[in-house]
Amino acid sequence: MFRYLPLFTSAILFAAAAPAQPLPNNKHSDPLDRFFQIDTWLPTPNAQRTASGAPGPAYWQQRADYEIDVTLDDRNQRISGIARIDYHNRSPHTLNYLWIQLDQNRFETDSDSALIRSAPSLAPRTSFQSMNSILAGLVFDGGYKIESVTDAGNAAIRHAIVKTMMRVDLDKPLEPGKSTQINIRYSYNIVDAKMMRARGGYEFFEEDENYIYEIAQWFPRVVSYTDYTGWQHKQFLGRGEFTLELGDYTVRITVPEDMVVTATGELKNSDKVLEPTWIERLVEARKSEKPIFVITPDEAKENEVRRSEQTKTWVFTAKNVRDFAFAASRKFIWDAVGVDVGGKKVMAMSFYPNEAEPLWSQYSTEAIAHTLEVYGRFSFDYPYPVAISVNGPVYGMEYPMICFNGPRPEKDGTYSKSTKYGLISVVIHEVGHNFFPMIVNSDERQWTWMDEGLNTFLQYLAEQEWEEDYPSRRGDPEKIVPYMRGGNQRPIMTGSGEILQFGSNAYAKPATALNILRETILGREVFDFAFAEYARRWKFKRPTPSDFFRTMEDASGVDLDWFWRGWFYSTDHVDIAIENVKLFQIDSGDPDDDAERKRKERDAREPTLSKQRNAELPKRIDWQPGLKDFYNSPAYDELTVEESARKSFQKFLESLEDDERAMLSRTTNFYVVRFSNVGGLVMPVIVRIHYGDDSSELVHIPAEIWRGNSQHVDKLFLSDKEIVRLQLDPRRETADTEESNNHWPPKLVPSRFKLFKDKKPKNPMQKANGEEKEKPEDKDDDEDEDAPDKKS
Repeated sequence: MFRYLPLFTSAILFAAAAPAQPLPNNKHSDPLDRFFQIDTWLPTPNAQRTASGAPGPAYWQQRADYEIDVTLDDRNQRISGIARIDYHNRSPHTLNYLWIQLDQNRFETDSDSALIRSAPSLAPRTSFQSMNSILAGLVFDGGYKIESVTDAGNAAIRHAIVKTMMRVDLDKPLEPGKSTQINIRYSYNIVDAKMMRARGGYEFFEEDENYIYEIAQWFPRVVSYTDYTGWQHKQFLGRGEFTLELGDYTVRITVPEDMVVTATGELKNSDKVLEPTWIERLVEARKSEKPIFVITPDEAKENEVRRSEQTKTWVFTAKNVRDFAFAASRKFIWDAVGVDVGGKKVMAMSFYPNEAEPLWSQYSTEAIAHTLEVYGRFSFDYPYPVAISVNGPVYGMEYPMICFNGPRPEKDGTYSKSTKYGLISVVIHEVGHNFFPMIVNSDERQWTWMDEGLNTFLQYLAEQEWEEDYPSRRGDPEKIVPYMRGGNQRPIMTGSGEILQFGSNAYAKPATALNILRETILGREVFDFAFAEYARRWKFKRPTPSDFFRTMEDASGVDLDWFWRGWFYSTDHVDIAIENVKLFQIDSGDPDDDAERKRKERDAREPTLSKQRNAELPKRIDWQPGLKDFYNSPAYDELTVEESARKSFQKFLESLEDDERAMLSRTTNFYVVRFSNVGGLVMPVIVRIHYGDDSSELVHIPAEIWRGNSQHVDKLFLSDKEIVRLQLDPRRETADTEESNNHWPPKLVPSRFKLFKDKKPKNPMQKANGEEKEKPEDKDDDEDEDAPDKKS
């Protein structure tokens, strides 16, 4: 028998969660079942990709090896070259043609990328830089000029260019297990990456008339042919990045003799292109514990004034990479250090101009080394011989073994906090991309989150190991709250080209989801094992989302379908509320105890307003005493216990076992708390319970509590102490979007506003009179004409 004691509850009425949005292939009848298994949404397991998430016994992927000779024209900012591609058909399919990516065609004035670009915000004002960028795109002669496509015998091959793709028709079908060679001679104009948004290009320095070239997507690359989509030839519109085959590269880069070149892979002719002093310093750097200069700032400054008419050819080789990029300039400072990775030395190196100092020599190479160490612990040892960071016009872009990073100090050498940490973070992020997707070779053109989201998650972990209170922009659940609370969203599982709010959707939300999965759902040890297993399984292979989801469940031993459904397949958000609290206590049934309790409750209750005022009124029974009887006498008390009730209770006690009689005397409080899922995304219920003796405890209830009803759930809490306060998610670990409903009793969360003083604007006459008084009589007219330009 229980007594219900009503407690103060919130007056706020919480709406039930709105029905979930339609999900892909959803044949399930109940859209509110957040625990519906998502197997029917995932591809059917097969011999290529197993139900455990691992590559199957019949897994295959294509391979493309490249030998490229390229020349950088520093006078005309132009690339020309010939790419020899050995394509190996490891699929079980016969291929009649190959598809080639021509990414530079995005810069043609009539490209789809240019035509579908929405209008910029011009009003109320637009910067000169923005306007220059708009105008430059109208006149830039961009895109590949394909001079020839030939076979191994130099015979012409029929081909057709389709926007940013080129189909090469093979003279005879390429059967499984066979290889073919195609040669493509090409050229293109390099984009000014400070003028037009691009993933590679040049930056011009007016002071010394030098360039920094960051060259990417610079050669025709084979389109990936996969078991899950065939040819991945979605057109390149600028956002969805790249899906590429692994292979070996030999690249010969011809540049002006006084330029320094860095690239994907290992330099094979250092004795012909490097100064002897630089080679000696490289040997020293390999053994050093901190970065040392290979090319010093003074040497780089001296090199800026040279203008050689001669050329040098730098030869690089790279094994088992999916792409190749390089950078070249007269302005480069070069520093390096050897990093121990799994018992071998990896050369961490940075290239940057004097304009990047003092920031770059202090942080860039150290950030590379830090990334290799931290990422390696969560995935696998970095397998390549070098890792390079280059400062230039591109703010952040990644390629195998090399990345381009933009933050620089001001001209006077000072820098803001955001610039410092922006540099460290972007280096960590872009170097981290070597792991995802350069090695775990996911399909960027289709699934941006599989590399950007996973990499941003690991970036957060690396940042937190850099220094205490590192100002990470993404990763902590509370930082995703504004996005989750807002609108104009699409699920994470959206194709790269259709994503809304790109940075929040593809970077921040998946990174936050994985952090929550690690900290709150699985725990660090279980998560870390499962995540590393995914990385190891798919190292140098091409995973899909289902492979990631299945591996994480397979290696953790936890059913996470509800988590993938909520975080990756929906736009629901987390908003769990305390709707009400009820208190129950055991009623022993003792009639005397019951009467005494009721008597105290009656005596403690304040009389009603009417009863207080009616007390002064004359009563008829007082002047007609004959109206009084037993029920008006002091002898009568409606709470008096009859002897028969006592005997009945005693008989009940005698029928009980000893433990049952002891249970009747318990003073335990039974609190029933109703939680409401306002946001729709089911999550664990994490509640801190505060007791009357000033103690507290944190209770973690798994998300499975919502299985029976994803909108409301009642949870029983037993305590011998009085509960005085409840707080949901006190450590802000679930990205709950509404703090005001996380408290019982309700707690006001203030919003602040500022006061301002009204100021009446001057009328035109006042402005004219004021300007006349302020204008100096002897002000130089030419200086006055220059002033607006200087301000702009």
